[in-house]
Amino acid sequence: MSLQKYLSEAVGAAFASLGLRPELGQTVPSQRPELAQFQCNGAMAAAKEAGRPPRDIAEDVVAHLSSREEIADIDIAGPGFINLTLTDHALADWANRLSAEDHLGFDPVPTPRTVIVDYAGPNVAKAMHIGHIRATIIGDSLARLFQFAGNKVIRDPHFGDWGFQMGLLIAALEEEAPDLPYFDEGATDFPPAPPVTLEDLQRIYPEASARARNDQEFAAAAREKTVALQRGRTGYRELWRQMKEVSEESQRADFASLGVNFDLWFGESDVRDRLEPLVEKLRSSEIAEVSDGALIVKVDEPDDNRELPPLILESSAGGYLYSTFDLATIQMRVEEQGADLILYVVDRRQSDHFTQVFRVARKTGIAPDEVEMEHIGFGTMNGPDGKPFKTREGGVVRLGDLIAMVIDAAKNRLDEAHLAEEYPEAERERIAMQVGVAALKYGDLVNNRSSDYVFDLDRFSSFEGKTGPYLQYAAVRIKSILRKAEEAGLAAGTVTPPGVGEERDLLIELTNFPEVIERTIELRSPNHVAEYAHVLAGKFNRFYDACHILSEEDPARRASLLALVRWTLATLETLLDMLGIEVPDRM
Repeated sequence: MSLQKYLSEAVGAAFASLGLRPELGQTVPSQRPELAQFQCNGAMAAAKEAGRPPRDIAEDVVAHLSSREEIADIDIAGPGFINLTLTDHALADWANRLSAEDHLGFDPVPTPRTVIVDYAGPNVAKAMHIGHIRATIIGDSLARLFQFAGNKVIRDPHFGDWGFQMGLLIAALEEEAPDLPYFDEGATDFPPAPPVTLEDLQRIYPEASARARNDQEFAAAAREKTVALQRGRTGYRELWRQMKEVSEESQRADFASLGVNFDLWFGESDVRDRLEPLVEKLRSSEIAEVSDGALIVKVDEPDDNRELPPLILESSAGGYLYSTFDLATIQMRVEEQGADLILYVVDRRQSDHFTQVFRVARKTGIAPDEVEMEHIGFGTMNGPDGKPFKTREGGVVRLGDLIAMVIDAAKNRLDEAHLAEEYPEAERERIAMQVGVAALKYGDLVNNRSSDYVFDLDRFSSFEGKTGPYLQYAAVRIKSILRKAEEAGLAAGTVTPPGVGEERDLLIELTNFPEVIERTIELRSPNHVAEYAHVLAGKFNRFYDACHILSEEDPARRASLLALVRWTLATLETLLDMLGIEVPDRM
């Protein structure tokens, strides 16, 4: 149990003694720390229920609590705000209890759920670009958080590998190299090596996509080839497999650079055998209907404030659309993977698509009521002009190029700060990568996910301010203190009552960890973890300046200070891990 929950239960019992709801006792960190450590505003909400002035209720609650030994001071501010301050002995007891727990005071979920996090969303035929970065970083952080909470988490990038883009590639490549055996309907023997490189795909796909918008004949041919691929034409299937292989090799390298891993490497193609039975089942029901030759499901509801178009299950040409694949994927996740909660970390501009898919999944029974589905939308990463970040030439920035950019910036920052100068080159390169990725991830995650933000490499890569490198340096500094203590034969011990304000402030801040994690998971917003990590690092720095840890002469107090240092490091490293940020051993 966390300290805040303990206090909330104690204050809640005081409200209950007055015949009021115990939930009114919720206690949180004080908004005026110069007045108290914690506060409860329940008397304000209770006034209407009880038909009494809030201050009168607060006075009764205070009277009920005033005899508790752990409370040093309790008073009432304004019309009925209850302020509480704990004794230093009580704070020390809680510090020893929480710092020794595996989850640092956070209570894992009593009933673990199977949580599938669908994020990153790479496509075959395309190298990953800057548009994938937020989905990847936010999704990875949420997966880490849900796993920390005790859930079974399944990470799935859900490749786009079976839709219209494949038909476009096949049509374009057939025009360029018609003699390749993949285009011979009777061929069964194919080259072992792919006929295209990633660079080829990067060139062919944009050209084919642009052409299809203006050339209806070419677009129709691409749609026909998409259907033929989906229906199992041998040469197209082999060409698809080899193009997928080329794309995945590049994508795996980008993910590895970001320190992102997946439990599955599934894509649309992994549900291809489900598509026809699913569509036929819905065709025979009263839910789906034919409209202009296409099979659709209407999704609009009476209380909608605007009209939503129907979901198309099958096009008039007989092809399946993204929405059909998403429905089949939900079906697979429910039936085969036992999903309780599915999180789709996708650009907020796709909200209508997910509203359609979720409604049809419910309407058709594909997703039972007990299975939750959520679209975790997010804003865009923008350049200084406020528009989506581009290259100087106006093109889309490849993810690999962005990663190289932040690593170069990290190397420059290390040089400026004279850090890691004498380390072996391999270690220096490793640190530069860790710092660069931290700059990129923290610069993204510290923002509310629903907001757009400006990519500012100079600011993100700084070792000062609210940045990933600043937090890494803070953690490395703490590691150095503990390393020096070990070398001197000094060990952490039991936390004793704090002796100075900065020590007390750090201790109280550390007790806030469980609530920060709960809030982050509840809101699906890693910015709360990112913000808390920065606040914690700042309070540690003030504590470090005020307390001479290694030179403290009193052995018991020195051991206590080292215990706080160790607790801070464990908490900070846990927070950074939830953000996908690695901490170097030294800098």
